Amino acid sequence: MPKFLFEGSYTVEGLKGLMKEGGTKRRESAEQLAKSVGGRIETFYYALGENDVFVIADVPDLASAIAISNVVNASGGLTGKLTQLITPQEIDEAVRKNPQYRAPGT
Repeated sequence: MPKFLFEGSYTVEGLKGLMKEGGTKRRESAEQLAKSVGGRIETFYYALGENDVFVIADVPDLASAIAISNVVNASGGLTGKLTQLITPQEIDEAVRKNPQYRAPGT
């Protein structure tokens, strides 16, 4: 199952909700969200710095990951960024390919 990284930053309203419910309840919510599309949360961390939360999730496909990202961003409580993660084996497969390309001007 593909893995995705979601990096999020709480809005003022989202931070108020976090302060009211606590971090564990937000993780439970993320787990239910992933489960609703057939996925699961691998890891969930809060952090200091530019982003407030980092989540790695296994989801069935790219469309499911985008759907999760869209619903979270549309909630208004969090702004986030979605990144598809790539395994070392997928890199191995990619470097064995021999795509043909002509650079501009050559």
